[in-house]
Amino acid sequence: MLLVDFLKHNSEWLKGTGPNSDIVISTRIRLARNLDKFSFPHWSNKQQGERALDTVIGGISKVNYLKGSTVFKLSDMDAVDKQFLVERHLMSLEHAQKTDNKAVIVDSEEIVAIMVNEEDHLRMQVMQSGFNLYEAWNIINDIDDSISKELNYAYLPDWGYLTACPTNTGTGMRGSVMLHLPALVMTRQIDRVLAAISKLSFTTRGLYGEGTQATGNFFQISNQVSLGHSEEEIIENINGVIRQIIDQEKQAREVMLSRNRTVLEDRINRSLGILKSAHIISSQETTELLSMVRLGADLGIIKHIDRSRVNELFIITQPAHLQKIENKKLTAEDRDLKRAELIRNRLNL
Repeated sequence: MLLVDFLKHNSEWLKGTGPNSDIVISTRIRLARNLDKFSFPHWSNKQQGERALDTVIGGISKVNYLKGSTVFKLSDMDAVDKQFLVERHLMSLEHAQKTDNKAVIVDSEEIVAIMVNEEDHLRMQVMQSGFNLYEAWNIINDIDDSISKELNYAYLPDWGYLTACPTNTGTGMRGSVMLHLPALVMTRQIDRVLAAISKLSFTTRGLYGEGTQATGNFFQISNQVSLGHSEEEIIENINGVIRQIIDQEKQAREVMLSRNRTVLEDRINRSLGILKSAHIISSQETTELLSMVRLGADLGIIKHIDRSRVNELFIITQPAHLQKIENKKLTAEDRDLKRAELIRNRLNL
């Protein structure tokens, strides 16, 4: 499978389906694993890194669930291709920085992605659209069991799976949920909500994970600590916290509709108007305006544009996606022009 083939369908995280998909964009379960008797990636020399990469790829190739997957070696990719994978949430920004002895293994549906030689030898993730923690866990648990039959993991009975970061030691599991929370932002309740969940050992990041700030009213919330908790406990804790946030966002939306419907409708329709007529637009402004249009579609204020079309625009208007669509490198100014043209064409159908 070629990278350009991914343009033919929406990423799993942007399908706009699944439970509570009006508020929850996607659910991700990630597992960190390391090879027994191998130095962790940050301590490996070039030869050790190559051996770990070959070992992981060889073991995964025998797993039935991943038979149709594609291996992308980062040393063979240019900056646009790597950014393309980051934009699709298939690998981290950190993984894209230093490319020696690194790879990403992706299944054809973009549900499963495995980073090789990131912070750990394997960072495997399963993505599901909407609020689907248990489904994501069931899939990744089966994959992990299958891989463990082919590869020997670094594991100690008293500590669990050994990881580069001590907070991941134990289950090596991190669950995260991407939420769209425009009402909590507009009613100025978001800081209180985020402060409350930080006290419960949860962390909040932006659209592209660690090191990114929240834009377009998107917040990625995940557990901070794995050690001392079972997988079931982690999932139950995340589930409880996210359900409270969903309820608060729903209440905030109801308050806005009942008290300030005219102002809300005006803001939503102004956002749509700008997107349908702009000839130059940045990535950040696009994300912020699309956030309002998505809210309008979810609330029934905008009836002729469905959630899936808005979700598609979130990703294909990103810098690397625009360049893959055009099949050439574009300057920042060219991207702003092309982005506006693409949005006008998609929204004025």
